[in-house]
Amino acid sequence: MEHNVWLLLGTNLGNKAQNLMAATGAIRTFLGTVINQSHIYETEPWGRSHQPLFYNQVLQIQTPSTALETLHHIKQIEFLLGRDGKEKWAPRTLDIDILFFDALNVESPLLTIPHKHLHERRFTLEPLFELAPELVHPVFNKTIAELRADCIDPLAVSKLDSVYKF
Repeated sequence: MEHNVWLLLGTNLGNKAQNLMAATGAIRTFLGTVINQSHIYETEPWGRSHQPLFYNQVLQIQTPSTALETLHHIKQIEFLLGRDGKEKWAPRTLDIDILFFDALNVESPLLTIPHKHLHERRFTLEPLFELAPELVHPVFNKTIAELRADCIDPLAVSKLDSVYKF
C-alpha cells in the first residue's frame, strides 16, 4: 500500500541548494516517488535567530513505508548528509520533518503527525500552500489556506525563482 506523505526539507549550512538536491535524491532512493515539489523558500530561522538563513522546500511523496519506517529512513538520510542532531534549532546541513502522513494522527514520544508546529510556522505553510492550499489538517479541520491566513509568524519567507525541481 502506498502512503501519501508531505515532507518539509530545511538547510542553512553549506551549499543549501545542493543539500536540498541531495536530500531529494536520497528520498527517492530510500522512501519512494516524489510526486511534487514546491519552490525553494529562503526563510529566517525559527527558534534561534542568530544563525544563517534557511532554504526550505516541501515535497509530496508516495511511499510503501509505514510512518515509523519513514521516520527511520529520514534519520538515516539526515545522518548520511551530515546532520548533527545534538542541538535543538541549531544550524544544520539538513532537517526533514514529516508534516502529514495520509490523514494519520499520531502522538508518541518518537513521532507526532501532523507536525505539532506546522500551523505556527510561515516557512512551512508558504511552500505547503503553494502545492496544496485545499489540503485539510486532520486535527484542526482547516485547510492549509485557512491556517496560512491565521498564522501570525512574523519571520520573513521569500520564494526563490531559481531552479527547484531536482
